[in-house]
Amino acid sequence: MNGAAARILVVEDDPTVAEVVAKYLERDGHTVDCVGDGAEALRRAVADPPDLLVLDLMLPKMDGLTVCRKLRERRPIPVIMLTALGDEMDRVVGLETGADDYVTKPFSPRELALRVRSVLRRARGATVPAGTGVLSDGDLRVDVGAHEVRLAGRPVTLTAREFDLLVYLMRNPRQAFGRAALLDQVWGWSFGDSSTVTVHVRRLREKIEPDPTAPRRIVTVWGVGYRYEPMDGG
Repeated sequence: MNGAAARILVVEDDPTVAEVVAKYLERDGHTVDCVGDGAEALRRAVADPPDLLVLDLMLPKMDGLTVCRKLRERRPIPVIMLTALGDEMDRVVGLETGADDYVTKPFSPRELALRVRSVLRRARGATVPAGTGVLSDGDLRVDVGAHEVRLAGRPVTLTAREFDLLVYLMRNPRQAFGRAALLDQVWGWSFGDSSTVTVHVRRLREKIEPDPTAPRRIVTVWGVGYRYEPMDGG
């Protein structure tokens, strides 16, 4: 296995799927518990936080999106969502709710195990922006060491992934990056859907742009991806 073993809570109401997932993750060295409904999953995750949740969307008593949202209000536990094949809206909503990654059904247990490794590396700081210091651009100020962002003196709340993306782009101004490159270089994901990047760029724009519909800092480079344009001309 790559990296240290983890405690994983698998939340899946299909016993066959849960058993297969658990066996594969245990083979990778993890300790796995399974629960079959969303309400119990939230209770257990808050009372005894695991290192990661594998969370199905369609659950009895409380759906996966609600579990993820409520969990995010209490604990910063990484979440991988299991979504229906081809349901892009579920994937995008899941990412906006706070999921770290997703796997579409039907899925390869090996693919899920690889994604678990990747998310755990990310959660344990393997791709956290290195160093300290302050990045400034006009009225935008990012204190990397303190993990703090301020806009016009007011604090801006960013998720860990949004923060990492902003720091990476500000450290590489006027360079265009494709979505696949950002997935790899910012979060250390060698695979994934470009909608992950799209969602986080949109959310960043909503938080730091004067007009998110006409972004001036994080601009779209058509046919390529995104580029950071300093507003102070630096």
